[in-house]
Amino acid sequence: MRVLIGGGSGFVGRELTRLLRDRGHEVTVISRQSGPGKITWGELESHGLPPCEGAVNLAGENLMNPLRWWNESYKKDLFSSRLDSTKSLAQAIAASPSPPHSWVLVTGVACYKPSLTAEYTEDSEWTPFDFLSKLVKEWESSALLPENVTKNTQQVVIRSGAVLGRDGGAMKQMLLPFWLGLGGTLGSGRQPFPWIHVSDLAGIIAHALERPAESDTPSPSPQVFNGVAPALNTNHEFTKELGRILKRPTIFPVPGFVMNTLMGSERAVVLMQGQKVIPKKTLEAGFEYKYPDLTSALKEIVRS
Repeated sequence: MRVLIGGGSGFVGRELTRLLRDRGHEVTVISRQSGPGKITWGELESHGLPPCEGAVNLAGENLMNPLRWWNESYKKDLFSSRLDSTKSLAQAIAASPSPPHSWVLVTGVACYKPSLTAEYTEDSEWTPFDFLSKLVKEWESSALLPENVTKNTQQVVIRSGAVLGRDGGAMKQMLLPFWLGLGGTLGSGRQPFPWIHVSDLAGIIAHALERPAESDTPSPSPQVFNGVAPALNTNHEFTKELGRILKRPTIFPVPGFVMNTLMGSERAVVLMQGQKVIPKKTLEAGFEYKYPDLTSALKEIVRS
């Protein structure tokens, strides 16, 4: 199978590319610079979609970029980097004489309203309520294909939790303070912490690309999968387990006002609040997790 990946050089994209190539698939990455196995976004727009059976978009400015201050310019980049790349791929798919069988967009669980008690599956209804949920709404809408194209191409949306792995994502910034014994819960620590190991997120994407359609005709509306581990954990549980595995104390809680000041309240909400997200359809689709619980995931990440 030939797969085209937007944002393939990023944290999740590198893991997905490695997995697909290990399984014998041919991968072309869309990036800012051309090269072997790569095309640029400009080439996609001018030359159209290269021949492929699957297309994935992972492109977008890093929400947790520690080098970017939370301001209007950064918020604009968060929107444009996601919407522009997604629209470019969707338009190229729609214009292709032989569109791919699968079109996979990876978004986030920020669409679900934070709650200590509510549990969300892929069937849960939601409406935008803050900056990040509005972003997810517009992001997913920008991927929608014309009805005539959906007869041949299955649209898939994977809503990811916090992606954990050694080479990027949230863990890259967390490990040093934890190693120094400065790790601690965020706020009360009671907030849910939906997470997934990067290997499993790549696996869910590959599963969506590879699995045969449930019927001969793709459904006109996107199939949605929650890209989270089946374990339901809180920030406190995550903090204590990471400290235990690293053999480091976790006695320095970080107050909410500190996070809001450092990150901006609209961004800090990702860490200070959370949702209980259940991967109901992901499990029903037959995906098997390599790291279904925090202990196995964190041990893999921190091993030397």
